[in-house]
Amino acid sequence: MFDLPLDQLRDYAPTVTEPADFDAFWRATLDATAALPVLLDVRPEPTDLRLLDTWDVTFAGFAGDPVRAWYTRPAAVGGTLPVIVEYVGYGRGRGLPHERLTWPVAGYARLLVDARGQSGQYGVGDTPDPHGSAPGGHSPVTWGILSPAGYYYRRLITDAVRAVQAARALPGVDAGRVVVAGNSQGGGLALAVAGLVPDVAAVLATAPFLCHVQRAIEITDVGPYGEIVNYLSVNRDAEAAVRNTLSYVDGVSFARRATAPAHFGIGLRDHVCPPSTGFAAYNQYGAASGGPVPERSMHVYPFNGHEHGDATHVRRQLRWLAALLGEPVAAARPGAVPVPG
Repeated sequence: MFDLPLDQLRDYAPTVTEPADFDAFWRATLDATAALPVLLDVRPEPTDLRLLDTWDVTFAGFAGDPVRAWYTRPAAVGGTLPVIVEYVGYGRGRGLPHERLTWPVAGYARLLVDARGQSGQYGVGDTPDPHGSAPGGHSPVTWGILSPAGYYYRRLITDAVRAVQAARALPGVDAGRVVVAGNSQGGGLALAVAGLVPDVAAVLATAPFLCHVQRAIEITDVGPYGEIVNYLSVNRDAEAAVRNTLSYVDGVSFARRATAPAHFGIGLRDHVCPPSTGFAAYNQYGAASGGPVPERSMHVYPFNGHEHGDATHVRRQLRWLAALLGEPVAAARPGAVPVPG
Protein backbone atom coordinates (compact mmCIF):
# COMPACT_ATOMS: atom_id res chain seq x y z
CA MET A 1 0.00 0.00 0.00
CA PHE A 2 1.94 2.98 -1.29
CA ASP A 3 -0.73 5.68 -0.90
CA LEU A 4 -2.41 7.22 2.16
CA PRO A 5 -3.70 4.85 4.87
CA LEU A 6 -7.39 4.00 4.75
CA ASP A 7 -8.37 6.11 7.76
CA GLN A 8 -7.00 9.19 5.95
CA LEU A 9 -8.47 8.19 2.60
CA ARG A 10 -11.99 8.08 4.05
CA ASP A 11 -11.74 11.83 4.78
CA TYR A 12 -9.49 12.84 1.90
CA ALA A 13 -11.19 15.77 0.13
CA PRO A 14 -8.47 18.02 -1.28
CA THR A 15 -9.07 21.26 -3.10
CA VAL A 16 -8.64 20.45 -6.77
CA THR A 17 -7.60 23.20 -9.17
CA GLU A 18 -10.61 24.18 -11.22
CA PRO A 19 -10.54 26.82 -14.00
CA ALA A 20 -12.90 29.77 -13.61
CA ASP A 21 -14.45 28.97 -16.99
CA PHE A 22 -14.84 25.21 -16.36
CA ASP A 23 -18.65 25.24 -16.72
CA ALA A 24 -18.60 27.64 -19.65
CA PHE A 25 -15.97 25.53 -21.43
CA TRP A 26 -18.05 22.38 -21.20
CA ARG A 27 -21.31 24.15 -21.98
CA ALA A 28 -19.81 25.55 -25.18
CA THR A 29 -18.25 22.18 -26.08
CA LEU A 30 -21.53 20.28 -25.71
CA ASP A 31 -23.60 23.03 -27.33
CA ALA A 32 -21.48 22.66 -30.48
CA THR A 33 -22.94 19.19 -31.07
CA ALA A 34 -26.36 19.60 -29.46
CA ALA A 35 -28.21 20.36 -32.70
CA LEU A 36 -26.73 17.41 -34.62
CA PRO A 37 -28.81 14.24 -35.09
CA VAL A 38 -27.42 11.69 -32.66
CA LEU A 39 -28.16 8.31 -34.28
CA LEU A 40 -26.42 7.83 -37.62
CA ASP A 41 -27.00 4.11 -38.17
CA VAL A 42 -28.55 1.18 -36.28
CA ARG A 43 -28.45 -2.26 -37.86
CA PRO A 44 -28.95 -5.80 -36.51
CA GLU A 45 -25.69 -7.65 -35.89
CA PRO A 46 -25.80 -11.41 -36.58
CA THR A 47 -24.12 -13.30 -33.74
CA ASP A 48 -24.05 -16.80 -32.24
CA LEU A 49 -25.66 -15.50 -29.03
CA ARG A 50 -29.09 -17.14 -29.11
CA LEU A 51 -30.37 -15.51 -25.92
CA LEU A 52 -29.34 -11.94 -26.79
CA ASP A 53 -30.10 -9.51 -29.61
CA THR A 54 -27.36 -7.16 -30.76
CA TRP A 55 -27.29 -4.10 -33.00
CA ASP A 56 -24.29 -2.31 -34.49
CA VAL A 57 -24.82 1.36 -33.60
CA THR A 58 -23.11 4.42 -35.03
CA PHE A 59 -23.81 7.75 -33.36
CA ALA A 60 -22.51 11.29 -33.83
CA GLY A 61 -19.95 12.24 -31.19
CA PHE A 62 -17.63 15.23 -30.92
CA ALA A 63 -17.87 17.44 -34.04
CA GLY A 64 -20.36 14.95 -35.46
CA ASP A 65 -17.66 12.29 -35.84
CA PRO A 66 -19.10 8.76 -36.15
CA VAL A 67 -18.60 6.68 -33.00
CA ARG A 68 -19.33 2.95 -32.91
CA ALA A 69 -21.09 0.99 -30.17
CA TRP A 70 -22.80 -2.35 -29.52
CA TYR A 71 -26.42 -2.26 -28.36
CA THR A 72 -27.34 -5.57 -26.73
CA ARG A 73 -30.46 -6.71 -24.85
CA PRO A 74 -32.13 -9.97 -23.84
CA ALA A 75 -33.88 -11.66 -26.74
CA ALA A 76 -37.66 -12.21 -26.71
CA VAL A 77 -38.22 -9.60 -23.99
CA GLY A 78 -40.72 -6.93 -24.91
CA GLY A 79 -41.19 -3.47 -23.51
CA THR A 80 -38.57 -0.99 -22.39
CA LEU A 81 -35.56 -1.81 -20.23
CA PRO A 82 -33.16 0.27 -18.16
CA VAL A 83 -29.95 0.73 -20.12
CA ILE A 84 -26.32 0.59 -19.01
CA VAL A 85 -24.11 2.91 -21.05
CA GLU A 86 -20.71 1.28 -20.58
CA TYR A 87 -17.38 2.97 -21.32
CA VAL A 88 -14.17 1.02 -21.90
CA GLY A 89 -10.76 1.26 -20.27
CA TYR A 90 -7.67 2.93 -21.67
CA GLY A 91 -6.27 1.22 -24.76
CA ARG A 92 -9.44 -0.77 -25.37
CA GLY A 93 -12.17 -0.71 -27.99
CA ARG A 94 -15.70 -2.05 -28.04
CA GLY A 95 -14.34 -5.45 -29.09
CA LEU A 96 -16.59 -8.18 -30.51
CA PRO A 97 -20.31 -8.51 -29.77
CA HIS A 98 -19.91 -11.56 -27.53
CA GLU A 99 -17.48 -9.86 -25.15
CA ARG A 100 -18.51 -8.16 -21.87
CA LEU A 101 -22.00 -9.62 -21.51
CA THR A 102 -22.73 -9.21 -17.78
CA TRP A 103 -25.31 -6.45 -18.12
CA PRO A 104 -27.50 -7.87 -20.91
CA VAL A 105 -27.35 -11.34 -19.31
CA ALA A 106 -28.59 -9.71 -16.09
CA GLY A 107 -31.62 -8.40 -17.98
CA TYR A 108 -30.56 -4.86 -18.86
CA ALA A 109 -30.16 -3.22 -22.21
CA ARG A 110 -26.54 -2.22 -22.69
CA LEU A 111 -24.74 0.22 -25.01
CA LEU A 112 -21.01 -0.56 -25.08
CA VAL A 113 -19.21 2.50 -26.43
CA ASP A 114 -16.02 2.45 -28.48
CA ALA A 115 -13.11 4.75 -27.54
CA ARG A 116 -12.01 6.78 -30.53
CA GLY A 117 -8.46 6.16 -31.66
CA GLN A 118 -7.53 3.73 -28.86
CA SER A 119 -7.94 0.37 -30.55
CA GLY A 120 -5.11 -2.13 -30.44
CA GLN A 121 -3.48 -2.06 -27.02
CA TYR A 122 -5.88 -4.31 -25.09
CA GLY A 123 -8.78 -4.79 -27.50
CA VAL A 124 -10.11 -3.93 -30.93
CA GLY A 125 -12.26 -0.97 -31.89
CA ASP A 126 -13.76 0.59 -34.99
CA THR A 127 -13.70 4.35 -34.28
CA PRO A 128 -10.85 6.51 -35.61
CA ASP A 129 -10.00 9.91 -34.19
CA PRO A 130 -9.64 12.36 -37.09
CA HIS A 131 -8.43 15.27 -34.88
CA GLY A 132 -4.73 14.61 -34.52
CA SER A 133 -3.06 17.91 -35.34
CA ALA A 134 -2.89 19.62 -31.92
CA PRO A 135 0.59 19.66 -30.30
CA GLY A 136 1.18 16.94 -27.76
CA GLY A 137 2.60 13.47 -27.23
CA HIS A 138 2.27 10.20 -29.09
CA SER A 139 -0.23 8.39 -26.81
CA PRO A 140 -3.94 9.19 -26.35
CA VAL A 141 -3.57 10.70 -22.87
CA THR A 142 -1.07 13.21 -24.28
CA TRP A 143 -2.71 13.98 -27.63
CA GLY A 144 -3.24 17.74 -27.77
CA ILE A 145 -2.33 18.10 -24.10
CA LEU A 146 -0.97 21.63 -24.45
CA SER A 147 -4.45 23.10 -25.00
CA PRO A 148 -7.84 22.35 -23.41
CA ALA A 149 -9.58 22.95 -26.75
CA GLY A 150 -7.34 20.49 -28.61
CA TYR A 151 -7.06 17.88 -25.89
CA TYR A 152 -8.08 14.31 -26.69
CA TYR A 153 -10.27 13.94 -23.60
CA ARG A 154 -12.41 16.90 -24.61
CA ARG A 155 -13.44 14.76 -27.57
CA LEU A 156 -13.78 11.50 -25.65
CA ILE A 157 -15.90 13.07 -22.87
CA THR A 158 -18.14 14.64 -25.49
CA ASP A 159 -18.53 11.21 -27.10
CA ALA A 160 -19.49 9.81 -23.70
CA VAL A 161 -22.21 12.43 -23.21
CA ARG A 162 -23.53 11.85 -26.72
CA ALA A 163 -23.64 8.10 -26.02
CA VAL A 164 -26.28 8.76 -23.34
CA GLN A 165 -28.34 10.71 -25.86
CA ALA A 166 -27.91 7.88 -28.39
CA ALA A 167 -28.99 5.28 -25.83
CA ARG A 168 -32.16 7.22 -25.08
CA ALA A 169 -33.02 7.30 -28.78
CA LEU A 170 -32.71 3.52 -29.23
CA PRO A 171 -35.82 1.30 -29.36
CA GLY A 172 -36.69 -0.60 -26.19
CA VAL A 173 -34.88 1.76 -23.81
CA ASP A 174 -36.41 3.30 -20.71
CA ALA A 175 -35.01 6.83 -21.13
CA GLY A 176 -35.63 7.59 -17.47
CA ARG A 177 -33.38 4.76 -16.29
CA VAL A 178 -30.01 5.35 -17.93
CA VAL A 179 -26.97 4.17 -15.96
CA VAL A 180 -23.39 5.18 -16.83
CA ALA A 181 -20.69 2.67 -15.94
CA GLY A 182 -17.05 1.85 -16.40
CA ASN A 183 -13.72 0.79 -14.93
CA SER A 184 -10.54 2.89 -14.99
CA GLN A 185 -10.86 5.24 -18.00
CA GLY A 186 -14.46 4.06 -18.26
CA GLY A 187 -15.04 5.01 -14.63
CA GLY A 188 -13.59 8.45 -15.24
CA LEU A 189 -15.88 8.92 -18.24
CA ALA A 190 -18.88 7.79 -16.17
CA LEU A 191 -18.07 10.46 -13.56
CA ALA A 192 -17.65 13.10 -16.28
CA VAL A 193 -21.07 12.25 -17.72
CA ALA A 194 -22.60 12.30 -14.23
CA GLY A 195 -21.38 15.88 -13.85
CA LEU A 196 -22.51 16.99 -17.30
CA VAL A 197 -25.85 15.17 -17.68
CA PRO A 198 -28.10 16.00 -14.72
CA ASP A 199 -30.67 13.24 -15.12
CA VAL A 200 -28.81 9.94 -15.36
CA ALA A 201 -30.28 7.36 -12.98
CA ALA A 202 -27.07 5.96 -11.48
CA VAL A 203 -23.28 5.87 -11.78
CA LEU A 204 -20.98 2.85 -11.47
CA ALA A 205 -17.36 4.04 -11.27
CA THR A 206 -14.58 1.62 -10.41
CA ALA A 207 -10.89 2.54 -10.08
CA PRO A 208 -11.69 5.81 -11.88
CA PHE A 209 -9.05 7.39 -14.10
CA LEU A 210 -8.60 11.17 -14.56
CA CYS A 211 -9.41 12.00 -10.92
CA HIS A 212 -7.17 14.38 -8.93
CA VAL A 213 -4.81 14.21 -11.88
CA GLN A 214 -2.34 16.74 -10.48
CA ARG A 215 -1.60 14.35 -7.60
CA ALA A 216 -1.64 11.25 -9.77
CA ILE A 217 1.22 12.44 -11.98
CA GLU A 218 3.26 13.16 -8.85
CA ILE A 219 2.92 9.78 -7.11
CA THR A 220 2.83 7.15 -9.88
CA ASP A 221 4.92 6.42 -12.95
CA VAL A 222 2.60 3.65 -14.16
CA GLY A 223 0.66 4.32 -17.37
CA PRO A 224 -1.48 6.02 -18.44
CA TYR A 225 -0.39 8.70 -15.93
CA GLY A 226 3.18 7.60 -16.57
CA GLU A 227 2.74 8.62 -20.21
CA ILE A 228 2.10 12.18 -19.04
CA VAL A 229 5.14 11.94 -16.76
CA ASN A 230 7.27 10.73 -19.67
CA TYR A 231 6.00 13.56 -21.85
CA LEU A 232 6.94 16.14 -19.21
CA SER A 233 10.34 14.52 -18.67
CA VAL A 234 11.18 15.48 -22.25
CA ASN A 235 9.04 18.62 -22.65
CA ARG A 236 10.29 20.26 -19.48
CA ASP A 237 8.84 23.69 -20.20
CA ALA A 238 5.33 22.34 -20.81
CA GLU A 239 4.31 21.64 -17.21
CA ALA A 240 2.18 24.75 -16.68
CA ALA A 241 0.28 24.24 -19.94
CA VAL A 242 -0.23 20.52 -19.24
CA ARG A 243 -1.51 21.10 -15.72
CA ASN A 244 -3.90 23.74 -17.01
CA THR A 245 -5.28 21.39 -19.66
CA LEU A 246 -5.73 18.56 -17.16
CA SER A 247 -7.72 20.85 -14.86
CA TYR A 248 -10.51 20.91 -17.46
CA VAL A 249 -10.99 17.12 -17.42
CA ASP A 250 -10.49 16.27 -13.74
CA GLY A 251 -13.05 13.77 -12.50
CA VAL A 252 -13.23 15.47 -9.10
CA SER A 253 -14.69 18.59 -10.69
CA PHE A 254 -17.26 16.52 -12.57
CA ALA A 255 -18.07 14.42 -9.49
CA ARG A 256 -18.73 17.56 -7.45
CA ARG A 257 -21.52 18.49 -9.88
CA ALA A 258 -23.16 15.05 -10.01
CA THR A 259 -26.65 14.35 -8.69
CA ALA A 260 -27.21 10.62 -9.39
CA PRO A 261 -26.69 7.82 -6.87
CA ALA A 262 -23.19 6.40 -7.24
CA HIS A 263 -21.40 3.12 -6.54
CA PHE A 264 -17.57 3.22 -6.30
CA GLY A 265 -14.89 0.56 -5.97
CA ILE A 266 -11.16 0.96 -5.31
CA GLY A 267 -8.18 -1.33 -4.66
CA LEU A 268 -5.74 0.08 -2.12
CA ARG A 269 -2.72 -1.30 -3.99
CA ASP A 270 -3.65 0.35 -7.29
CA HIS A 271 -0.61 2.00 -8.86
CA VAL A 272 -2.49 2.74 -12.11
CA CYS A 273 -5.19 4.92 -10.54
CA PRO A 274 -3.93 5.63 -6.99
CA PRO A 275 -6.56 5.20 -4.25
CA SER A 276 -6.33 8.80 -3.03
CA THR A 277 -7.35 10.08 -6.46
CA GLY A 278 -10.55 8.02 -6.48
CA PHE A 279 -11.35 8.89 -2.88
CA ALA A 280 -10.91 12.58 -3.76
CA ALA A 281 -13.79 12.20 -6.22
CA TYR A 282 -15.91 10.03 -3.93
CA ASN A 283 -15.59 12.27 -0.87
CA GLN A 284 -16.64 15.34 -2.87
CA TYR A 285 -19.29 13.62 -4.97
CA GLY A 286 -22.31 15.91 -5.32
CA ALA A 287 -20.78 18.67 -3.16
CA ALA A 288 -21.40 21.35 -5.81
CA SER A 289 -24.70 19.95 -7.16
CA GLY A 290 -26.81 22.59 -5.47
CA GLY A 291 -28.86 19.99 -3.58
CA PRO A 292 -28.45 17.27 -0.97
CA VAL A 293 -25.48 14.95 -1.37
CA PRO A 294 -26.61 12.00 -3.52
CA GLU A 295 -26.62 8.45 -2.20
CA ARG A 296 -23.17 6.97 -2.68
CA SER A 297 -21.19 3.96 -1.50
CA MET A 298 -17.51 3.03 -1.62
CA HIS A 299 -16.24 -0.55 -1.67
CA VAL A 300 -12.60 -0.94 -0.69
CA TYR A 301 -10.37 -3.91 -1.54
CA PRO A 302 -7.22 -3.64 0.61
CA PHE A 303 -5.28 -6.46 -1.06
CA ASN A 304 -6.14 -5.64 -4.68
CA GLY A 305 -4.66 -3.31 -7.25
CA HIS A 306 -6.23 -2.00 -10.43
CA GLU A 307 -8.39 -5.12 -10.73
CA HIS A 308 -10.18 -3.94 -7.53
CA GLY A 309 -12.87 -6.44 -6.41
CA ASP A 310 -13.28 -8.03 -9.84
CA ALA A 311 -16.22 -10.48 -9.91
CA THR A 312 -17.05 -9.87 -6.26
CA HIS A 313 -17.44 -6.19 -7.01
CA VAL A 314 -19.59 -6.85 -10.08
CA ARG A 315 -21.93 -8.90 -7.91
CA ARG A 316 -22.20 -5.95 -5.54
CA GLN A 317 -22.95 -3.66 -8.47
CA LEU A 318 -25.70 -5.97 -9.72
CA ARG A 319 -27.36 -6.16 -6.32
CA TRP A 320 -27.07 -2.43 -5.66
CA LEU A 321 -28.51 -1.54 -9.05
CA ALA A 322 -31.41 -3.98 -8.73
CA ALA A 323 -32.27 -2.50 -5.34
CA LEU A 324 -32.10 1.02 -6.78
CA LEU A 325 -33.94 0.52 -10.09
CA GLY A 326 -35.94 -2.64 -9.52
CA GLU A 327 -35.91 -5.86 -11.50
CA PRO A 328 -34.83 -4.97 -15.08
CA VAL A 329 -37.05 -7.59 -16.72
CA ALA A 330 -40.30 -7.17 -14.80
CA ALA A 331 -42.47 -9.42 -16.97
CA ALA A 332 -42.47 -13.19 -16.61
CA ARG A 333 -39.84 -14.75 -18.81
CA PRO A 334 -41.46 -16.61 -21.71
CA GLY A 335 -40.96 -20.34 -21.55
CA ALA A 336 -39.28 -20.28 -18.14
CA VAL A 337 -38.51 -23.73 -16.73
CA PRO A 338 -40.30 -24.30 -13.39
CA VAL A 339 -38.02 -24.77 -10.39
CA PRO A 340 -38.25 -28.35 -9.00
CA GLY A 341 -39.92 -28.65 -5.60
